[in-house]
Amino acid sequence: MVRCLQCAAELDQESGDPCMASISGSIMGDEYTDSYYFCRKCGMFTVRVIHDRFLGEEEIFFRGPLPRSEGDAQIKLIQQCHQPWSKKCRCEIHQRYFGSALD
Repeated sequence: MVRCLQCAAELDQESGDPCMASISGSIMGDEYTDSYYFCRKCGMFTVRVIHDRFLGEEEIFFRGPLPRSEGDAQIKLIQQCHQPWSKKCRCEIHQRYFGSALD
């Protein structure tokens, strides 16, 4: 379950606050997946980050809260990629999102 980092509301399909966008990238052999959740109660975004380590345990942590303008801009960027789920994608969108850190 994902909770809003601003107001602690539950963010999931049943509450009407589904994941708005996700993107995956490979950095030094590890896969990172960022998923953006918007909270209708407070208008902020929470980002769930899954860090799947090449050597080691998977880690899940959260970033935010992000203001709506920042979250909307990231979602708009992610939606421009045809394969945001692909950690091997090296399109311009993935490069902009992850910077020069991609494998």
